[in-house]
Order: sequence, then C-alpha cells, then structure tokens
Amino acid sequence: MQRQHSQGTPGTARTRDGRELFFMEHPGPAGGGGATVVFEGGLASPRSYWALVQRAVAGSARAVVYDRSGLGRSAPDPSGRRPLARLADDLGDLLDHLGPGPFVLVGHSWGGPVVRLAAAARPGRIAGLVLVDPTDEACDLLFEPAIRSLEKTRYRISMVLAHLKVFGLLFRKVTAALPPDAAADMRAEAFTVGAVRTMGAEQARVEADLRALLAQPPRLGDIPVTVISATRPTPGMSARARESVNASHAYRVRQSPRGRHVLARQADHMVPTTEPAIVVTETEHLLGAPAGRSPER
Repeated sequence: MQRQHSQGTPGTARTRDGRELFFMEHPGPAGGGGATVVFEGGLASPRSYWALVQRAVAGSARAVVYDRSGLGRSAPDPSGRRPLARLADDLGDLLDHLGPGPFVLVGHSWGGPVVRLAAAARPGRIAGLVLVDPTDEACDLLFEPAIRSLEKTRYRISMVLAHLKVFGLLFRKVTAALPPDAAADMRAEAFTVGAVRTMGAEQARVEADLRALLAQPPRLGDIPVTVISATRPTPGMSARARESVNASHAYRVRQSPRGRHVLARQADHMVPTTEPAIVVTETEHLLGAPAGRSPER
C-alpha cells in the first residue's frame, strides 16, 4: 500500500481564464467543520515549502497548499504577466474551488500582499490572516533604487545557476528541514529555469505593485491580522533593513482593529522552516484551536 504524501491529497483548481492550479490538502480532523487554512508562498516559492507548517495545522483544520502558475506542478501563465492583482485573483479562484469558507490565509514574504488583496476582494469569507515576515509597502527601504538593482542581479545569478542545475544548492538548509517527500518535490521543481522565469515575472512588477498598495490599501475591515516578524540575521539583509522591515510590520498591525504583532525569536526570513512552530501557534490562535503541536519532519 502506497504511503500518503506528507502534504496530503493532490487536486487541481481552474482559474477564471482556464489555467489549472495544482494543490494538495489535508482534510483536517474527522468531521470537518471550522475554517480552511490556505498557504501562500513568497516569490518563486512552491507548495513544498509549507510542508512542516501544513502538516501540523492539519491537526486542527483542513490545510491546503498550492503552486502559483509557473511554479511546482501548475502550468505557466501564458500571458507572461504576473502582477500582484493577478496573483490575488488566482488565489481567489482557488478559494472558490475549495468551497464557501471561512478561510484563514497564511502568506509568507510576497505572499503577504497576495493574501491581503485576496481577502479584501471578499472579506466575508475570511476568518483571519497570518502574515509571515511579509513584504509591506509601509517599508520605505523597498522603494530604494539599490533594491531594484539587487533584484536584477539576483535574478541573473539565479538563472545562470538554474541552467547549470545547481541553484538548489543555495537552499540546502531549507530542503533539509522538510519531510523527505516534500524535500524531493522541492528539489525537483523549485529550482528550474521555468521557476526562475516565474520569479522574474513576479519580481518585475514589485515596485509598481507596492506603489499601488500605497495609493489604495486593501480594505480588511475587522478581519483579524497577525504579523510574524523574523529577528535573526538573514543573508543579504542588513540590520538596518531588518529594523525597517519590522517597523513596517508594526505599522500594518496598527491599521487593524484586531491586529497582533509577534516576534519570531529563532527565525530568519525563512520562518516556515526556521521556526515553523510559531506559524502553527499563530494560525491555531486564529482558528480558536488548542496550540502545542510541534511540526515534525
């Protein structure tokens, strides 16, 4: 008998323009009910990255991970354009497929703005947001020209390494933390030329998307918003940058009548693999479930 994958059962959801998004789900406790938790990754981050958190949260709720277009097992977007609004629409289409909700959305890094925008589109079905070390337009540092230059350099280097089939070596620490089957999926799918192209398509619009968020912030009403900030050094991020990023997180929390700011004392930016337990605890806090389970490999 074949052993079940650590990320659950596979499925596909169709977007409004006919693209198929690949997802995997754990059904949650027997009897179901309650909110469904859906995880959204950062730039070029596939479903596999959430394996530790997803499996632990599945003890309390239905837990779903998916690949954005052009990542993992989801086909590329033929339009070639991946602005934030399109990412949020795709997430909304996935939620439509999964049912009426309610949903708790968990977004890491660039996934933070994605889940905020998707929640604002239909706030009535959203039970809460967990933003994990999110990108936030309140961070002035993100608009500096040096950041755009760094992004372009990172993209060029990533593409070269992907062509040489050694890009994944930079993320050995991440894959080593995952269950073996999720780690194998990530090594096979996350570091390809196609995945890097998708990263570039999303990255190309980051500044314009952030400015659009500044001009018209997503209206979240009284949806509970928890922001988790990393505190440990992250390669390529200065102490000044970390201070600016975390200040933007504190600002985001203040904009919500039900905001909560939590510091991940053991984590760098890669919180879902460096301190997954804090993501589990804060997600379960919004679910109203008892906390205390630790993610296991």
